[in-house]
Amino acid sequence: MSGQFEATVEIDRPVEAVFDYLADGRNDPQFSPRVLKIERAPDGPTAVGTVFRSTVKDAGMKTGREFRITDLEAPVRIRWAEVSKNSVTADEGGYDLEPISEGRTRVRIFNVLEGHGIGKLLVGLALIAARKDAPGFGARIKAAAEAAIPPH
Repeated sequence: MSGQFEATVEIDRPVEAVFDYLADGRNDPQFSPRVLKIERAPDGPTAVGTVFRSTVKDAGMKTGREFRITDLEAPVRIRWAEVSKNSVTADEGGYDLEPISEGRTRVRIFNVLEGHGIGKLLVGLALIAARKDAPGFGARIKAAAEAAIPPH
């Protein structure tokens, strides 16, 4: 079983700045409390093939996660795929960005969750939790981006 969750939020910052902020996955702990630490390989600007390795805490358990950037089109699209082997993974995810007015950006985030092994039994619960938190997740992205990116 697999399924998708998504959220859309409007950020009061220019699309190019929001893209740069979100493309640097090392910013994820600013809006995702489950991310305990994250690093980028190789060092340097994010590009197709860049890998982000993180330690996350889900349901009280720490796990390692590894995401590879699969598509990057500045300033409108970021795509990733989880390449780590966990019971529930985000096989596909991304951000779609759209300038909506001078200095404002609409961001849609989505993840497609897939269960593996015992995770096939857990993915439904993970999707329920992710969908329930989606509006809050979008709000955390908005707040973090607006705090990190100076207004114009």
